[in-house]
Amino acid sequence: MTLQHLVENYGYWGVLIGTFLEGDIALLLGGLFARLGYLKLSGVILAAIIGAMLGDQLFYYLGRHKGLQLLNRWPKAKARTERVFHHLRRHGTLIVLAYRFVYGFRIVTPLMIGASGVRRGKFTLLNALGALAWAVVIGCLGYVVGEALTAILQDVKRYEIPVLLGVLVLVGIAHLIVNYYRRRRKTPPEDVDKPM
Repeated sequence: MTLQHLVENYGYWGVLIGTFLEGDIALLLGGLFARLGYLKLSGVILAAIIGAMLGDQLFYYLGRHKGLQLLNRWPKAKARTERVFHHLRRHGTLIVLAYRFVYGFRIVTPLMIGASGVRRGKFTLLNALGALAWAVVIGCLGYVVGEALTAILQDVKRYEIPVLLGVLVLVGIAHLIVNYYRRRRKTPPEDVDKPM
């Protein structure tokens, strides 16, 4: 079974399931595979819209019905809740439209939006518009990356597995670096002046 066969048969499902959660990598790869001719870009974008909307609606409803209970379990999250709710009240429309463009906030933000009391209809409409914009931008970005690789390599299909592995390694390294700096910012510096 070749990579092309796998992608052609399961690629849209992979994009849909991947975008149900965080999704950026699944959508970028979907756009890349569309450029390689294994998928249609319109199908990738449609699968991403459906996956993103379903995931975000689920987390919104979870936040709406259980959000405050979940937040109360984590004192650090609870301390920031009022500040987040304040920002949602002031800039709610912009936040709902744009949060999925910020890596790492795809699950927690709809949870917080639901807990903050944003109306269902408003969230659903803005969620659909945001998912559409996100799917088009990130899907086309993956397509453009594929276009650049095609221009560089001339015959990408001959190098598809090394290129795919290289992209995955680079994304993995970037993910590790981001997580490292996030953890480093969260840990308080050691007190060097402590008495022995």
